[in-house]
Amino acid sequence: MSGILYLCATPIGNLEDMTFRGIRILKEVDLIAAEDTRNSIRLLNHFEIHTPMTSYHEYNKYEKGKKLVEKLLSGQNIALITDAGTPGISDPGEKLVKMCQEAHITVTSVPGASACITALTVSGIGTRRFAFEAFLPSEKRERDQILKELEKETRTIILYEAPHRLCKTLHLLAQYLGNSRRITICRELTKKHETIFSTTLGEAEIYYKETPPKGECVIVIEGKSRLEQTEEEKARWEEITIEAHMQIYLDQGMEKKDAMKKVAKDRGVAKRDIYNFLQK
Repeated sequence: MSGILYLCATPIGNLEDMTFRGIRILKEVDLIAAEDTRNSIRLLNHFEIHTPMTSYHEYNKYEKGKKLVEKLLSGQNIALITDAGTPGISDPGEKLVKMCQEAHITVTSVPGASACITALTVSGIGTRRFAFEAFLPSEKRERDQILKELEKETRTIILYEAPHRLCKTLHLLAQYLGNSRRITICRELTKKHETIFSTTLGEAEIYYKETPPKGECVIVIEGKSRLEQTEEEKARWEEITIEAHMQIYLDQGMEKKDAMKKVAKDRGVAKRDIYNFLQK
């Protein structure tokens, strides 16, 4: 019988956020796979956890992942921890979970802190629908493609960013999303010097140019309003004539009556207005 892989959340800053169950699991498993053993040893020492530990990170996730799967298949129980927060979110744990599922190994979560959710809940920005993007890609073409997609995103957007890249990222976001978009930047979450800064993209860029940030940042951005999206779509249709607009749908095989209805909807006017215009 194979063992169990436990995705064990660890504090994102404040050690008091470690759960009782998390401590128990880390003491009971046969092995702890940690993103950075030098960082994790402080956590284990604090809670007097003496379980053997091995490294599992971005640069060894394939080879080490195979070895961990073998150990699990032999019956060992393993806890996976990241440097901070919940494993599998924007870290190589995602790959290990997939490998375990393919090998029919049981995977379970020991929930706890998560930087993206913590930031979202204190942001003051809509929480019902959100899109988590983690870190923007470093490659320009891929990054620009993501930013173009975010330009139309109506859900709240959550990003991670390193302090030394924050100003550049805010500048890019302002270019694509506009200076007036609401934003909340969270730094040092759950720590003594926690900062929750709510402002606009344009003002945030100016502020952090003058006051370079310290500590990892979580950026929470208001999604594009549906009203703004509708107005932009209407404005694009108004750049062409009603006759040309009609022809687009007629060329698609629509009946004239249905085409008029679609044109009216696109332009936010009554169908009768389109009919009267075409009659003239």
